Amino acid sequence: MAEINIRDVRKSYGRTQILHGVDLDFKSGEFVVILGPSGCGKSTLLRMIAGLEEISAGEISIDGRVVNDLEPRDRGCSMVFQNYALYPHMNVAANIGYALKVAGVPRAERQRRIAETARIVGLEDFLDRKPAQLSGGQRQRVAMGRAIIREPKVFLFDEPLSNLDAKLRVQMRVEIRRLHKRLSATSVFVTHDQVEAMTLADRLIVMNKGHVEQVGTPLEIYHRPRTRFVGSFIGSPAMNFFESTVAADGNFVLLDGIRVAIDAALGSANAGNAVAIGIRPEHCRLITAGTANSIPAVVDFVEELGAGRIVHVEIDGQDFAVAMDEGQLWEAGSTVGLQLPAQHIHLFSLETGLRLDDVPSLKRTMKTTVAA
Repeated sequence: MAEINIRDVRKSYGRTQILHGVDLDFKSGEFVVILGPSGCGKSTLLRMIAGLEEISAGEISIDGRVVNDLEPRDRGCSMVFQNYALYPHMNVAANIGYALKVAGVPRAERQRRIAETARIVGLEDFLDRKPAQLSGGQRQRVAMGRAIIREPKVFLFDEPLSNLDAKLRVQMRVEIRRLHKRLSATSVFVTHDQVEAMTLADRLIVMNKGHVEQVGTPLEIYHRPRTRFVGSFIGSPAMNFFESTVAADGNFVLLDGIRVAIDAALGSANAGNAVAIGIRPEHCRLITAGTANSIPAVVDFVEELGAGRIVHVEIDGQDFAVAMDEGQLWEAGSTVGLQLPAQHIHLFSLETGLRLDDVPSLKRTMKTTVAA
C-alpha cells in the first residue's frame, strides 16, 4: 500500500492547459474514483501518476518519494487500460506472466504466481486460451491479472469497463471491489460513468475542465454538491434546476409569479440575489393540479423502469423530471401540480456556480442516510 500526494500539478500541450494546479491526497489502501466528462483531464492525471505523461509543473509523490522523473516501471504502479492491451499471440498464462518473464523471475516461481493470480481473477480454466478466444469480461480479467502479478503498491484503472455490455459491467464492478478488498492496495479508478463512481469509490473526485470541483464520499457529494456542475453531473436522472431571484423577505423564490418556499435562513442571507434552485427528481412531488403551494405543470411523457418510473413534466417549456415509485400513473398531456419541498432545495450562485451556504435540513438528511 502507498499514499499518493499531488501538489499543484499542471499539464499543458503548448499554450493549451489541460490541468490547472491540481492538489490531491490519496490515502494508503483506499479506493479513489476520479469522475468527470470527456476532456476534463482525468485520464491525463492518471497517466501522469503512472509516468506515461510528463508533468508540466508541480509534484507527484508515491509512498513519500517524488516520482516526477522516475520511469513508469520504477513507480510501483500497475495500470489496467480500457482496451485491455493484451498480446494476441500469447495465451492467458503468458500474458499474465509476461512482466515476470521480462524481470527474469525463475520459471517455477513464475508458474506458481501465474496459477495463484489466475485463481484470484477466476481464470484457472482459461490459461491455454488466446485473447481472441475470450469474452470481453475474460479479457479484462487477464488485464487485471497481469497488473496483480506484479504485486504493485498502486493499481491504476483507466476506464477499464467502457467496452463491456451493461450486465457485464455490473458484474465486473463487483469483482473489482472484491479484488481491492482482498489485495488492500491503493486503487485509483478513472471513469465518466457516475454509477461506477458511486458504487466503487471510498472517496470520489469530481473533475471539470481541468479543475477539481469536489472531493468527498459518494454520499457527501450526492447530498451536498459544492457546485452546480457537481449537482447536475451526479445523479440519474440529473438534478432539476430553475433560475430565479430570492424575494426581499428572504423566505421565497419568485418563479414566474409563483412563490417556492426555501430554507428561511438561507433565503434571508441571499435576499434579492439571482440564484439557481436545484432539486433532485426523487425529492419532487406530483399532486393534483390546483393544490395550494404547487407549480402547474403538464405531463410530457413517462419512462417506465419496472420498480418505479420517471415522469417528465413541462413548465413553461422547461423539462422537469420526477422520480416516483410504483403507484399512481400520470398520463401524458394531463395537468398536475409540482411541489418542491424546501428541505431538499439546493441553492447555487448564478455568477460562480458555487453552493450558497449550508442547508441545515440537508445536513440532517445526509447524516440519516449515512447512518442507515
